[in-house]
Amino acid sequence: GQPGPSHSVPPRGAQQPPAADRSRGAQPNARSGATTGTSTGPSTGTSTGPGTRVDTTDRSRSRGGPGTPATAATRTGPTPATTRTAAGSDATRRSAVPRARSRRSRTRGDVGWWQTPDPRKATATATGLTPASEVTGPQGPLALLRRRLGGSSAHRRPLTPAQRTAQRRRRVKWGVLGSLAAFVLLPLLALGLGWLAFSVPTADDAVNNQVATISFADGTDLTRLVPEQGNRTKVTVDQIPVHVREAVLSAEDRSFYSNPGFDLTGILRAVWNQLQGGVGGGSTITQQYVKNALVGDQVSLWRKYKELIVSLKVSQEKSKDEILTDYLNTIYFGRGAYGIQSASQAYFGKDVGRLTVAEGALLAGVIQSPSRWDPAIDPQKAVQRWDFVMDGMVGQGWLSPGDRAAATFPATQQRKAAPGSGSYSDSRGHVVNAVKAELDSLGITDQEMAQDGLRITTTIDPERQRRAVEAAQRTLAGQPDNLRSAVVAIDPRTGGVSAYYGGENGVGLDYARVSKQPGSTFKPFVVLAALSHDPPIGIGTTFDGSEQTGLRNADGADCPRCDLKQAMTISNNVIFTKLAAKVGPENVAAAARAAGITSPLDNPDARLALGNKEVTPLELASAYATIADGGVWHAPHFISRVVTADDRVLYEAPEPQGERRFSEQVARNTIEAMLGVVPNDGLGIGRPVAGKTGTVQSRFEGENNDAWFSGFTPDLSTAVWIGTDMNSPIRTASGTPVEGKTLPGEVWQTFMKQAAEEEPRPEGFGTYKPIGEPPSDLPPNARPTPTPTSSAPASSSSEVPPPPAPAPATPTTEPQPGSDALPGRDEPLFPGEDGAATPDPGAPPTAQRQDCSITPCG
Repeated sequence: GQPGPSHSVPPRGAQQPPAADRSRGAQPNARSGATTGTSTGPSTGTSTGPGTRVDTTDRSRSRGGPGTPATAATRTGPTPATTRTAAGSDATRRSAVPRARSRRSRTRGDVGWWQTPDPRKATATATGLTPASEVTGPQGPLALLRRRLGGSSAHRRPLTPAQRTAQRRRRVKWGVLGSLAAFVLLPLLALGLGWLAFSVPTADDAVNNQVATISFADGTDLTRLVPEQGNRTKVTVDQIPVHVREAVLSAEDRSFYSNPGFDLTGILRAVWNQLQGGVGGGSTITQQYVKNALVGDQVSLWRKYKELIVSLKVSQEKSKDEILTDYLNTIYFGRGAYGIQSASQAYFGKDVGRLTVAEGALLAGVIQSPSRWDPAIDPQKAVQRWDFVMDGMVGQGWLSPGDRAAATFPATQQRKAAPGSGSYSDSRGHVVNAVKAELDSLGITDQEMAQDGLRITTTIDPERQRRAVEAAQRTLAGQPDNLRSAVVAIDPRTGGVSAYYGGENGVGLDYARVSKQPGSTFKPFVVLAALSHDPPIGIGTTFDGSEQTGLRNADGADCPRCDLKQAMTISNNVIFTKLAAKVGPENVAAAARAAGITSPLDNPDARLALGNKEVTPLELASAYATIADGGVWHAPHFISRVVTADDRVLYEAPEPQGERRFSEQVARNTIEAMLGVVPNDGLGIGRPVAGKTGTVQSRFEGENNDAWFSGFTPDLSTAVWIGTDMNSPIRTASGTPVEGKTLPGEVWQTFMKQAAEEEPRPEGFGTYKPIGEPPSDLPPNARPTPTPTSSAPASSSSEVPPPPAPAPATPTTEPQPGSDALPGRDEPLFPGEDGAATPDPGAPPTAQRQDCSITPCG
């Protein structure tokens, strides 16, 4: 036949055939890189010359289409990389992938010989270049190196569902094993380390760290609470009656003889509470003994861990009876008594072996908190605690119901100051007790105070404390023996108690905390309520203060026309009672509470202005301190810092931010109303001072039961009370009734004058900006010369008649302008006719005289 058409290399720039056509072209020879072909004869191929390859193709798959005879084509010269042999040829498929690569692929399983080769690799081989994918791809040498080093291939075959399930099971199994190791092996390791590190305490170890110190504000010692040997007497288990031991178990640990020495539930609860920011849970007797004797009461997980380890060791090394005996020989029972024997003597005056069931239950009950359960402090709570212990003994089968029903609450002997207890028999005892009460309110128990070696810093100034005690003692020297006194001084800027005197008997009644009627020292709170009223009633507002039936003033305190400052100066009862009725007694009570009075003041009426509700000297000093600090209240407190023996800070008083209760202008106007009292009563101290007297009338005519003086400078607020234990009439040595300006005023003046000398002279109480009309500068009852109206004759009916002249006083005794007795309790407060002048019905409205008895004038 005729030779086939000659195929030459397309000229440069010629259009390349489509991808479908290019796939049929010749593949580049992997060995030569150039291809020449000569086709001779049908279906035969002869390769001639170097670099020459003869391809035999099926004519039916050539460009000629079906029916075209097969042609042997010889191609000479280089062939572009895009030219490939016809698809489907076995020879073409074998030559498409180099032999070396094919063998390597079959060996390593990367690319099988059956897989279609990447044309880009063939092209790069034809041109003599190695593409980047050959180096960095999954088939390159880097991938081979990673696999040999243990790396994973991106083309690793995916896991089957069964393989994935097995893999998950393996992970779960190892996770469970790891968790078991964490919960079992680690605690065992911690237990072993703690067992080696912590020693077992003795009963004497508990006493060595029990010295507590209470110091003044400057760091000097106020008292040391030392558990001397006389306060603790050891006893054996045989000396403690069984029913006393059972009472202690009923109160503290009913499962003592069956538990391993610790309460796992309580420990877990404590851990959870501490993780949540709370405090720990309950403890067994063994844990309490360990805590008190060795570990301490630090609120932390480390302390609980140490307590658990030592409790286990104690349980292993000592019997239950030995542990209980050591516990009862070391714990604090209050009244300065350490151990059950000393407690038995302090409460009942007998040895522990003679205690009855009821007495043992009382002692067992006070263990938890002696400051709360001691019958001498709170009889009601003591009975409740005693009932709890006795009922627990019945529930445990240690006491029969019949014996429980027949038991009565036992009587205890009077509290005494034990040596080393810090509860002094003199006035210092009240300071110590006040500090202990505040510790209890802060969550620091008597047990911690007695056994944690606490160092307590107070706000008490040692020099002011000495002067307060001396002022009270010197003033009452030579006076009747039934008179009692209290002095409380507070820093208005912080609320810290600077001086505290509750009486001479430090183990007796603290008169600084005894509630008494305050008399007219309550009148400043009426002014606070009036200034806060809507609309406000300023201290320049004028009232008719004439005495009325059922509502009378003290001798010399009548004032037919006075503003509030004048009425405060002479302590006019009529004006302040009617003012309280106008602004509302509930609002007066609210103003007093806002200032710092914490007593209930329930169901107040208008006589609240005259102090017919009881308060304490501590409350009154705090409330006046709020006024002194411009209406900012600071909580009164005794403690500034509490530190344990191992330097842990249990408490530190916050910065004195205070809380605003009144506006500064309202407080300053109230101070202005009080500035005339001290000069009028002759109690000046050489610097600006605001104050108020208070005298409470007795049920006996002409007698008084309580007398007060309370006042302040910008630096110090001090309240003084004098009265009796039995609310009986109080008289001086000369036989005259005690009033606020006499004995209480003398104590206040003596103390405050000395305190003022220590402080640099301040600028006073600040600028006075009146609310409403300012008060008059004239003394009470002094009248300016009336100016006649020039627009009308003197006989005109429109003329306002001048106020009537005050009626001459006819007292049975010498007038005492500072006295402010309460109205008679059996007399009506408002008798219906207030004694005011009746307007002339014929006069025009503008000419009528204003009624100042109910509606303020001014």
